[in-house]
Amino acid sequence: MPEQEPDNSTNRPTGRKEPPKAVRRRGTSYRASIVAGMSETTGKIFLMMSVSLDGFFEGPDREIGWHRVDEEVHAHFNERLSEVAAFVDGRVTYELMADYWPTADADPANAGPTAEFAKIWREVPKYVYSRTMESAAWNTTVIPEFSPEGVRELKERVGGDIALGGADLAAHFMRHGLVDEYSLYVNPVVLGRGRPLFPGDVELDLRLVETRTFGNGVVLLRYLPG
Repeated sequence: MPEQEPDNSTNRPTGRKEPPKAVRRRGTSYRASIVAGMSETTGKIFLMMSVSLDGFFEGPDREIGWHRVDEEVHAHFNERLSEVAAFVDGRVTYELMADYWPTADADPANAGPTAEFAKIWREVPKYVYSRTMESAAWNTTVIPEFSPEGVRELKERVGGDIALGGADLAAHFMRHGLVDEYSLYVNPVVLGRGRPLFPGDVELDLRLVETRTFGNGVVLLRYLPG
């Protein structure tokens, strides 16, 4: 999403418990830690991402035209995202969203789920990680530096579910055990090469809690840390 920002794709107290088994770096004994004493009212950070059968979220030239997002899938996205307390993205993901969604529903051609999501995007508070942005419009707060403690503080402050956007930013969250839920929308496509969603230095032990098959062949696999 080059300056090295936490995310350049397309979205606290340091008291620690025994590190969870859900995340570890390959070749090390590293375990991502979680904050102790998390409020019971704190929401979860979840990642929703379309992927190919062979695990890529983008093709080799960053193409995503193979993502099958028809009206049924888009309406499902809207239903889930209308419930969140905040969107969290990297700079490039945020700029792509801000370039289109604020006025998308002004176009009569964008009826139905597209127009509905434009309203959702405008109204939900947004946080963007960027070292170069100083301010942003559309109910957006700029966070200049990524830190696990800062994410935990944000999670406590927001007090509801947070939708995480951008694979590069998500990789930072994964490495620190900060993703509470993964919703993978597996498209019936094999790319052969491209950008994998999961970084090569992280292993995840996940538990499948939901599946859903859409009419266009996309399959939702929703996982929680095991």
